Amino acid sequence: MFHRNIKLIIAGLIIVTGIWQMTEGNIGNGIFLILLSAIPIFLYFKNEFILLAFLKLRKQDFEGAKKWLAYIKSPETALVQKQQGYFNYLHGIMLSQTNINQAEKYFKKAIELGLSMDMDLAVAKLNLAGVAMTRRRKLEATSLLNEAKKLDKQNMLKDQIVMMKEQMKKI
Repeated sequence: MFHRNIKLIIAGLIIVTGIWQMTEGNIGNGIFLILLSAIPIFLYFKNEFILLAFLKLRKQDFEGAKKWLAYIKSPETALVQKQQGYFNYLHGIMLSQTNINQAEKYFKKAIELGLSMDMDLAVAKLNLAGVAMTRRRKLEATSLLNEAKKLDKQNMLKDQIVMMKEQMKKI
């Protein structure tokens, strides 16, 4: 995994080569190279390993997702801030199955760095509410559940939120 700015340098070099090809009379090659430069620019904003990890998670393949995330050695240099948030979010989702203490740290870091979709933010806050509830921090869990409910505009998490509120009454 290399630094995120190298992708922009590669895109710039491809664009310069495309312009050079156009000045030499090879218009088709130049247009192709300029269009080809969109790939490194896209990968600057959407990291390829995070995209592949999301695909593995859709298939419930947690080991495969861990494998793809392991390719990112230093997320601070390889990823932009939102991607770092999703890097931590994915780690939190995978660890929420086994180690809830580590998952809490990852979810808090993901919320701090920012997630671009409200649904992802709602899932992170819902998981943090579950952690707070298991630690008997009812006030924190209530506020996190209310925030998750506000962020869940399509009511996809409605059943989980209602279930957690019912469990909270028992505490």
